[in-house]
Parts: sequence; structure tokens; C-alpha cells
Amino acid sequence: MLRIALPNKGRLADDARELFRDAGVDVRARDERALTSTLGDLFEAIFVRAQDIPEFVADGAADAGVTGADLIAESDRALNTLADLEFGRCRLVVAATDASDIRAVEAIPHGARVATSFPRLAARFFATARRTVEIVPVSGASEIAPHIGIADVIVDLVATGSTLRVNGLHEVATILESSARMVTASAPRRADCGRVLDDLVGALESVLRARGQRYLMANVPRARLTQVKRVLPGLNGPTVVDIMNSGEHVAVHAVVPASSVYRIVAELKALDAEGILVTRIERLMP
Repeated sequence: MLRIALPNKGRLADDARELFRDAGVDVRARDERALTSTLGDLFEAIFVRAQDIPEFVADGAADAGVTGADLIAESDRALNTLADLEFGRCRLVVAATDASDIRAVEAIPHGARVATSFPRLAARFFATARRTVEIVPVSGASEIAPHIGIADVIVDLVATGSTLRVNGLHEVATILESSARMVTASAPRRADCGRVLDDLVGALESVLRARGQRYLMANVPRARLTQVKRVLPGLNGPTVVDIMNSGEHVAVHAVVPASSVYRIVAELKALDAEGILVTRIERLMP
């Protein structure tokens, strides 16, 4: 069985489990505190801290892992990204207090102290920006650092920026954008894992592709078919099927964006469509 390293707690852990479950690769743990579990029929899951997953994968303790792009970049290990899993979106930013005059990286004085739990990425960013700073590693709660004199600015993760605003901070620059990624080592520990991992990635991506899409079916007048096709472009145009014993109507099927369903249904009704059915899609292969 191939071994997959998954985050052991937090939002990344919850979203990863949900995605794997929707792809038909469910976590089957004896206890929610278990350190290992079967993952479907072909995989074993190990649950570790998200920040440790790049090391586990790079060192061959796991064949693949799921963690944030920010943690992968900070680890500085040689890893191959198999897929962007699209959850856990956030940004790594430089932030300063609202009371300061710092509104751009160029305004950060040489010798400034930078509090962060991403010392490698912070040092690399300021070196590229040609700013000489002192990195102050912290394990968390970096927002307090400028207010108590530990640092002049911070480098931290933000999603909406609300935590910064609540703590009297504002963004100065974005270092990188992050989301959950599935990664494997540059030199896999098993030669036969490539195809199996490709199949797993395909299953996960089919779930991601289906999110935000709906399958729509309707019976429409044959005489209105040209207009209906303009309303229902679908992935490759709508599928049109003859209905038995109903010469005046045909059935049309299409995959449509969930955000457009309200408008599409209204336009179909205006074209005298009947029997409109909209349903969720579990998986969508290209």
C-alpha cells in the first residue's frame, strides 16, 4: 500500500478528508486520534503536522503528502507538485502597524526586525528586495510582536485580512499565494507508485472539477432548439435526445455552472421548457 501523509488537525485536515472521501478514498480510522489509517483500498494514511509533511515526503517516509504551498516553499525540499487541491487558500504577506509610516517594502528601514514563523521565505524575500533586516523566528501569534517591541514588521499568513485589521495591522506586500497541494518526492521511494498516484490525482481532480457545476436536464420544444442551444452551451454543447412518442419535444442535457443555474432555468422556462431537473455532480472527468 502506498503511504499518504495528511495533516493531523485543523482546516487543512478537515478539507483533505472531505476531498478524499468524495473521491471514494475514505479515511477508515479506528479512532479519530489514530496516527495511521487505511485510505480506501490502495493507500495507508499517516497523520502528522502539516509543516512536517514536506520532510516526511522528501525523506521517503511517505510516498505522497497533502499540505500547504507555503509550508512546501518554507521547507526548501525538492518536491514535485502533483495537483493544486484548491482548498486552504491564503497569502503570505508582510504587514506593519497602522501607526507606522510603512506602506511599501522600500519604506522598511535597514536593520528592521521581522517576526515570522516563515524565516526562510522572509529572508529570501527581503534579500531579493535588497532590504537588510533581522529575522525574529516565532512559533505563532506574530500579530502581537510589533505592538510589544519585538519586531517592526511581521510576515504571516492571511486569508481575508480580518485578523490583521483587528490587531491594528495593514498589508505591505504579498510574498506568495498558497493553497493545499499534493506532492511527492523528486525521487520516489517506489518505482511503481507513479501510475497509482496519477489515478488518485485524477480521482481528486474529478471531484474538484465537479464542484461548482450542475447537471441540467429539460424537455424543450423542438422548434426552439436553436435558441435553447444558446442558453445551454454546456462543456461541448448540450446533448439532445429524442423522446419516445413525443415528436414536438426533445430532451436536452448539459453541465452548467452552479452560479448560472437561476438565470438558465428562467431562460429555459421562457422558451416553454418542461420537466426541468437540476442535480449535483459528484465527479466530472474531462
